[in-house]
Amino acid sequence: MAIITGGASGIGKSICQYLAGRGSLVIIADINYIMAREVAASITSGGGKAKAMAVDVTDTGEVESLIKSTSLEYGRIDFLFNNAGMAINGEFQDMSPDHWRQIIQVNLWSVVYGCMYAYPLMMKQGYGQIINTASLAGLIPGGLSTGYTATKHAVVGFTLSLRAEARQYGIKVNALCPGYIRTNIQKEGIVITDYLRAEKNVGMEADMKFQTPDDCVERIMRGVRKNRGIIVAPGKHRIYWWMHRISPELIPNMFHRVIKKMKTNAGIIQET
Repeated sequence: MAIITGGASGIGKSICQYLAGRGSLVIIADINYIMAREVAASITSGGGKAKAMAVDVTDTGEVESLIKSTSLEYGRIDFLFNNAGMAINGEFQDMSPDHWRQIIQVNLWSVVYGCMYAYPLMMKQGYGQIINTASLAGLIPGGLSTGYTATKHAVVGFTLSLRAEARQYGIKVNALCPGYIRTNIQKEGIVITDYLRAEKNVGMEADMKFQTPDDCVERIMRGVRKNRGIIVAPGKHRIYWWMHRISPELIPNMFHRVIKKMKTNAGIIQET
C-alpha cells in the first residue's frame, strides 16, 4: 500500500492511478479533499483500491495522524511519496519573509515531516520505500525561482543523505526530480513579479511543449522499481543536469538571457 501526498492532481495523481492499476491500495492525501475524493472515486469505479484523506502537509500533527492511522489500519506502509509542493515565481527582490516561510514549509518541512513519522515504522517493518519529490530545479540553478530552487536543492540533499542511513534498515529512499512537465504547479504558483504577467510572457509559457505527468509516470515508476537515488523525468531533461555539472556557469547565463527577453517583452527594457 502507498501514501501519496499531493495525490489529487499532477504527478501525484498519475502515480496514484499507476499504482492502483497494478493492485496497490493508494491513500490520496491532499489539502484539496474534493479533488482527492474525485480521484479515489475514479480509481474505485475502475476496480482499484483508493482512499482520500484531507491533509495539510505543513501541519506536523496532520502528517503524523495520516501516517500512523494508515499503519494501524492496514498493518504496514510499503511506499510513501512525499509529493506535495508549491511554486513562487518571480525575482528574489520581490519575495517577502512570509513567502520564504511558506515555500520552505510546503516544499521542505512537509518532506521532513513525512519521513519523520514513516521512517521509524519502516524500521520496525524492516522494509519500505520513501520517494521525495524534488525537481530538476533541485539539481540545477534557475532564475525567477530562488525560493523554489533553494527548497528543492534542500530536498535532494536531505534525501540522498537519508538514503545513506536508511539502507542498513532495509529502507529505500529516492529523490524524484521532474523536469519541465505540465502540471497545476504552473497554474497555481504565486506570481510576485509583475513583468511575468505580461501577455507575451504568459504566451511564451503556454506555447512550450511540456509533457504531461501521464507521459512520464512509467519512467518515474521504473526509477522507483530500480531504486535510483535520483530519478529524472522526462529522461531527455537529464541533459540540463549534465550541462550544469560540466559548466556551472552555463545554466545561470541561460536564465539571464531569458529574464532579459521577458523584460523586453514587458517593455521594461528596449530590445537591442
